[in-house]
Amino acid sequence: MADGRAKSEAETRREVVETARAMSAGGLSPGRSGNVSARFGAGMLITPSGVAYEGLAPADIVFVGGDGAAQAHRYRPSSEWRFHLAVYGARREAGAIVHAHSRHATVLACAGRPIPAFHYMVAAAGGSDIRCAPYATFGTSELASNVVAALDGRRACLMAHHGQLAFGDSLAAALGLAREVEELAAQYCELLKIGGVGILDEDEMARVLERFKDYGA
Repeated sequence: MADGRAKSEAETRREVVETARAMSAGGLSPGRSGNVSARFGAGMLITPSGVAYEGLAPADIVFVGGDGAAQAHRYRPSSEWRFHLAVYGARREAGAIVHAHSRHATVLACAGRPIPAFHYMVAAAGGSDIRCAPYATFGTSELASNVVAALDGRRACLMAHHGQLAFGDSLAAALGLAREVEELAAQYCELLKIGGVGILDEDEMARVLERFKDYGA
């Protein structure tokens, strides 16, 4: 985890709940949409399916093993547990994931539009753009594969006709990046109304990405 120490299961469960509530309260995911997870042990702790965030308790968070088997629990894990588990399997640096149906990111995702390098802060997601994963039915292995591919060299992506996903080494980092993706999506949507969006070239984005290696250190 980001603070350099192993966190207890109780502490991790509490942080997953706090992050899910913050995601919802901040307008990133209306209603019961979206989900949050944290890597834990040989698997992950993830928000349950169909439980309102305001009533969520640490005991409601579901453990799913690395083999996809959910621990016996009164709730089922989020229907999107497959792409969470796939990201943890593909990206060792991923410590937590936030999946949100934030308004502007979802608008772009439904249009099948990635977010290009219209602003240097696109580099916050790890590359020179934020890709849009091809559509697949929610909760499927196909969607999980599409998400992992879209995240190659990135820490965030859009998901066609669905929403966005961001990961970080901690829940705070994942939530912060999801907020950044939504802000960039909102700015890009406004620019599209004006037309003639300027894009930073690959050389400039390479310089920005190099500077981002120790950004905030």
